[in-house]
Amino acid sequence: MGIIRKALTSRPVASLTSPFTVDHYLEQIHPMLAAGNVRAKVLEVRRETGAASTVVLRPNGAWEGFVPGQHVQFGVEVDGKRRVRVFSVSSSSTAKKGTFSVSVKAHPDGYVSQFLHKELEPGTIVYLSQAEGEFVLPQQVPDSVLLISGGSGVTPVMSMLRTLRDKGHTGQVTFLHYARSRDDEMFTDELDDIEATTDFRIVRVYTRQPAPGAELAGRFHIDHLKHLGVDPVGTLTFACGPAGLIASVRDTYAELGAAGQLRMEYFKVPSVDLDAADATGMLSFDDSKMEAFNTGATILEQAENAGLQPDFGCRMGVCNTCAVKKNSGAVRHVVSGEVNATTDETIKICVQVPIGDVNVAL
Repeated sequence: MGIIRKALTSRPVASLTSPFTVDHYLEQIHPMLAAGNVRAKVLEVRRETGAASTVVLRPNGAWEGFVPGQHVQFGVEVDGKRRVRVFSVSSSSTAKKGTFSVSVKAHPDGYVSQFLHKELEPGTIVYLSQAEGEFVLPQQVPDSVLLISGGSGVTPVMSMLRTLRDKGHTGQVTFLHYARSRDDEMFTDELDDIEATTDFRIVRVYTRQPAPGAELAGRFHIDHLKHLGVDPVGTLTFACGPAGLIASVRDTYAELGAAGQLRMEYFKVPSVDLDAADATGMLSFDDSKMEAFNTGATILEQAENAGLQPDFGCRMGVCNTCAVKKNSGAVRHVVSGEVNATTDETIKICVQVPIGDVNVAL
């Protein structure tokens, strides 16, 4: 099949099928037939909590696999319109039978996540990208690993934890997870099982409804690491979750001189809290010949408020769907606070706010 697929995606075949692609014709035969595009059949939709589900998928032959921690662009067609969002792979990389899963928490204003949680049925064909992202386990995993997650940020970390378990990792693995309550926690039964059947240390902190006799309470703090006996300087650490959690972990590691050991990914862009001086000037949408007073919101939000419809996927700076060229002006990243004023640079408008006058190619 590899030789056939390579031939079908070659330049001579592309010239024969122009202006369409070969996949356009293959999909007329069967929706899973594609030479270059990834498609997957939904095998199961499994409820994790009242607001979260896992979708088990069988991809077609175009799928190249994933590294634990990566995500995919996940598209579904509803009422004739394809909607795409970014979801993390949650399954072990050793999953058999050519399947993998994504796990998603449904947000009140999330059209795709709500559809996935409430309406997606087995047998549905979904549209995927190849796996993407640099927040991944290394090929050679060191003896000591710390996994930190918060809320739905557990999904890529769960893929790492499952993979380490299934590959028989014999080093020290500590999993530290923060959730509002046990009822709000994803993968509860499996985490219980991993805790009971492996030497991994599984610690869950319920911030709103602490478990009776819990060894840790409250939000992330350096004292939590001290209690667990984790030395950040000597421990490769992966952290994924809300921006507030990631900021706390990042600052703690920086203060301890352990920033080089930290790998981060965040879920949910925080509300923007800018100095009043930043929310000045005009935001110009060059391609649309429009401009608006800078409100201090992200460029994506301001574009939408101006009536534009930019492409977007995750709305949290993970995928590159919303990337556009900034022609001029300065922008600030809503999580890191980093300011960039380079001319003609590409930015992700879902996590950048303009400072003063900014012109973007929208």
